[in-house]
Amino acid sequence: MTGLTTELVRLLVRFAVLLWHAPAWAAGHIVLLTAVVLPLTAGGWYLREWLTRKVLAERVRYTLTPARSFDPCQEEIWRGAAVLLRAARSGPWWAPARAKSVRIRLRADGTGETPLDYSLEGHSSAQDILSMTPYDKVTVERCRPSRDRAREHTLRAEFVLRGDPGAPLREVPLQPDPLQPIMDAVAHVRADLGDLAEVIVDLQPVPTWRLRLKRWQLAAAARARAQNEARKATRRAIADTDAIEDSFAVQLAHLMDFAGHRSTGGRRMAMTVRPRPVDAAQVWGRLGDDVGLVRLQLLVRCASDQEGRAERSLKSLTAAMDVFAGRSRLRVDGTRLGPWQWSANHILRRSSFDRRWTTGLVVPRADSWLNISELSGLLKPPTVHCRQPLTAATLPTYELGEPLMPQGWYRAPDGVTRLVASPLEETLFSVSVGKSFYGKTTRAVVQAIAVAAAGQGVFFVDPHADSWNLAAPFLAHESLRDRVWRIDLTGRDAGARLPSWNPLGMDAGQRPDEVVRAAVDSFAIVLGWDDQTAPRATTVLFKALEALVEVNRQAVAAGKPAAQATVFQVRTLLTDPTFREAVLDKLPEKTRVWWSTTFTAYGDDAFAPVLNPLDRLAADPVARALLGAPTGKWNARTAMDKRKIVWLCLGGTGPTQRLLVNLLMRDVFRAGLSRGDLPEKKRKPFHIWMDELISLDQAHAGSTIADITEQLRKFGIRLHVLAQLLERVSPAMRASLLQNASALSTTAGSTDSVGAVTEQWHGALAVREVAELPRYHHALSFTTGGKQRGPLTVAGPQPDEVFRSLKSKKHLGELTTSSVQAVGARTASYLHKLADKQDAVVLAFLTTPADRIPAPERAKRVRLVKNPTSDTPTEFK
Repeated sequence: MTGLTTELVRLLVRFAVLLWHAPAWAAGHIVLLTAVVLPLTAGGWYLREWLTRKVLAERVRYTLTPARSFDPCQEEIWRGAAVLLRAARSGPWWAPARAKSVRIRLRADGTGETPLDYSLEGHSSAQDILSMTPYDKVTVERCRPSRDRAREHTLRAEFVLRGDPGAPLREVPLQPDPLQPIMDAVAHVRADLGDLAEVIVDLQPVPTWRLRLKRWQLAAAARARAQNEARKATRRAIADTDAIEDSFAVQLAHLMDFAGHRSTGGRRMAMTVRPRPVDAAQVWGRLGDDVGLVRLQLLVRCASDQEGRAERSLKSLTAAMDVFAGRSRLRVDGTRLGPWQWSANHILRRSSFDRRWTTGLVVPRADSWLNISELSGLLKPPTVHCRQPLTAATLPTYELGEPLMPQGWYRAPDGVTRLVASPLEETLFSVSVGKSFYGKTTRAVVQAIAVAAAGQGVFFVDPHADSWNLAAPFLAHESLRDRVWRIDLTGRDAGARLPSWNPLGMDAGQRPDEVVRAAVDSFAIVLGWDDQTAPRATTVLFKALEALVEVNRQAVAAGKPAAQATVFQVRTLLTDPTFREAVLDKLPEKTRVWWSTTFTAYGDDAFAPVLNPLDRLAADPVARALLGAPTGKWNARTAMDKRKIVWLCLGGTGPTQRLLVNLLMRDVFRAGLSRGDLPEKKRKPFHIWMDELISLDQAHAGSTIADITEQLRKFGIRLHVLAQLLERVSPAMRASLLQNASALSTTAGSTDSVGAVTEQWHGALAVREVAELPRYHHALSFTTGGKQRGPLTVAGPQPDEVFRSLKSKKHLGELTTSSVQAVGARTASYLHKLADKQDAVVLAFLTTPADRIPAPERAKRVRLVKNPTSDTPTEFK
């Protein structure tokens, strides 16, 4: 053992001697060392840079799109953080540590469906990890790396940790969403101005040896501070002791002790203060936990083609980072001296910033270490608690003539107000609810005019005829005037000209079965008939209409459309045996069987339910004028195919008007179904507005409205209804409308009425907030890009401010004349005369032998009439 110890001591001494002489040897061989060390150092640096570039070039990006109801808990966020940490460590074994990181990118450019796009980036070896997510309401999709064009104005900023290095950032609650300040900061970004705002969060695991070194440095600094404080405390104690000993009281006491021959034993001695023990957990702070410790690199870049907007975005994002400020906070890296600022945007630092921005390189900084849990608010996409303003890309702006339907004036977060609109191809059905005198009808008139200006057909049903005066000055424009059909059934003007329409007419190529079914359904719906409540009345009416429609078919084939029967001939058919026999002679054998058997078994009481509503129609001057003529120019199918602008003005919602509305709407429904003979691409859209839905529903038009909503979408029919209370609408129709509505809106109102609409938005807008909206304001949602947008609050548009260029008051007279002439309107007295003598005209046709028909009319016996179900003409002989 002694020999071994001696040899070890000898080796140590020799090593010490070598170390002693090493500086002198190096000084004498400096050229040789430089020639060897510098190439090795340069080669190592180049190799590391080459490997770093190679690794950073193999990065992938995934976009995370949350659902509207996305609401993660803290545990889900921590699991997501664990996924990020695992992805940050991924990469080839030879990859430099500085090249291993994961990136969170928050991007706002005004082109996305949401103001802020959330994505993750990492090495391609981590794609299996990044493509997974612990959130069940988040969709992950791989996308291309972002490539942006250069903007005229670009600002850069890097955020670093300031304050106590061991103290954590402020713990931000998840409700409201921590991303809300960032969302608000980028809400003003506009794509048309070239705006772009991005926040990048690079996370990189901290090496263990660096962590231990940092802990040792913090502990050493804490011990040095403790010793310094102890020395200061000792000096203060000595000074205090000396001050006490030199005081007058102490000196007097010494004199008294000396006079009494007592001694105090000399001056007092001050005790040395011992340093306070260092608490490692308190000193290390966030560095005391090995799990989740990362190096943070937070970069922000804002750009725009317009001066000042990039600076505005950067200031807003800088303010948004204050939400994390506590004893430790995020601050912009840089200093300012008067007008000069040394920051990431300085010309000498831009290249380093841009390189890190483009490649994902993380530069080691000892002052940017934190625990990943401190950034929990940035580790997930925006949640349900984040208010996301709608971008200009998702809210089209209305322009006259474009295929858009204006919805209202929307004030964006940047203060710009514009008239937002929904694409007509996606606005299939809409429901508007709200108080009276709060702008529902005015907004509907604006929409109808916009649709008409876009070249599509319009049918506006107004039970009170107030909307015509509002729309007429704009419909009088030369581009719209020739397409307007006005059906005025108000009866307010004794000298007014009224249109005529025969629901049983066959002169437009209608199918007999469709005509009969539409007329029977109209009467049955208004009168509440079905096979249980009124089986005989339904059957009698059906058979009567079937017979008269057959007579009309023969009259048209014989070239006598003026001899067609109307609904008023149903009374004559049921009560006049002579007329009935003449009709039966024209019917096929199978049809006559019912009249000769079942009909004769009925008593007079079976006909009363059918005759009573017909008598009421005949007693009404407007109804008798409209329905009493054998022919008329009103044709719903023509209005649809020719893109007409039809304005139906009613005189109220009484029993007679209810039946008229149902007859017209069933005719529209029949015409819509008949469009099945057209290729789908040739079915031009036809929009129907129905004001005062409650009145129309009381007229039992609800079944027709529901049928239109459920069946006519594929035939190009669009329906838009307005009501004050959905609760007063039949449950079946209300369910059908809400199920198929692509646009919903409501004004202020009672919480019950507003709640029927807001519950369709799943709490995105509070009932109380909607109920207190100002007058002429609407809360609404609509569909664009295949997705529901909103809810949002808008101000209702006025025709004067939207269609100022169309206003043509000086042409109102021309519009009045052309709109009634287009539907063949005639005076009420003339139409009443036609109705009064129509029984005799039809009977004359039925009883005139074929050989007594004049030659010109016999020549018309064989006519070519276009079959509505095919393009091939059908020959009637």
